[in-house]
Amino acid sequence: MHTGMVASAAERRRRARNALNFYLFISPWLVGFFLLTAGPLMYSFYASLTRWTGISPPQFTGLTNFRQMFFGDDRFWRSLLNTFYFAGAEVVLTLVLSLVLARFVNRRRPGAYVFRTIFYLPSVVAGVAIFMVWAWLYDTNLGILNYLLSLIGVRGPRWLLDPRWAMPSLILMSATFCGGPMLIFLAALQEVPQEYYEAARIDGASVLREFFIITVPLISPSIFYNFVVGLIVAMQVFSEPFIMTFGGPMLATYVYGLHLYNTAFRYFDFGYASALAWILFIIILVVSLGVVVSSRMWVYYEGGAGGEKKRRKP
Repeated sequence: MHTGMVASAAERRRRARNALNFYLFISPWLVGFFLLTAGPLMYSFYASLTRWTGISPPQFTGLTNFRQMFFGDDRFWRSLLNTFYFAGAEVVLTLVLSLVLARFVNRRRPGAYVFRTIFYLPSVVAGVAIFMVWAWLYDTNLGILNYLLSLIGVRGPRWLLDPRWAMPSLILMSATFCGGPMLIFLAALQEVPQEYYEAARIDGASVLREFFIITVPLISPSIFYNFVVGLIVAMQVFSEPFIMTFGGPMLATYVYGLHLYNTAFRYFDFGYASALAWILFIIILVVSLGVVVSSRMWVYYEGGAGGEKKRRKP
């Protein structure tokens, strides 16, 4: 009995030492998380309940900022609608374009690796630099796009200066940064068993039917991943309109990120900006959870549609 008690005490000491080593090794991450993420997050929630200019001490005002947001800020609703417009169109266009490019470079042909590099290159180029290049491409008088259109007798639009064309121009430009999703789709396509396509051809299936019956279901986890990540990123769009249009013309590209930025760094209303940030966080969370819940109906995993099949009890 004494030997058992000694062994038990030694085991407890060993477990305590392992736990201490574990927390010691992750302590840098824990310190960074609490100081740089959790701490600012909690303080921003407190700030959202105050009137705070960033210089003077915060004055607690309760839910005043949120009431102003929903009932007294027209630009809040305008920026939110513009953000949904941008996110919905950009994510769908990016998914379609990246999947088409992935199917193109997945085939064995000369120069396939070169094309992969070319298609992925815009994703690694510095953002501001590429935005300035696109602003030049869209230039009404000197831009190459309108020049190419003039060669076939078409008068190009005022891309970034026309309220009807400004947002579609940003969406088209953003969709060209599809290198990351393309690589994910490429990896998924290469995992699809070729035997399925061979069986479909024997049955006389067309290429289009093969795509929707075989390819899409088997790569649906990749579609789901790219869709969720793309949606989260697109809902936080800021750099493109900030660099290229600054919300114009006539607020056509005035997205939520710009409204938040202007509130904080132009009007120095950090309390209201914090409230805006929390509403954006809640919206992204709700939309993401909605997509995750709906994935049970259309995402196919190896164990069956919508997840692995549950084992039946004997």
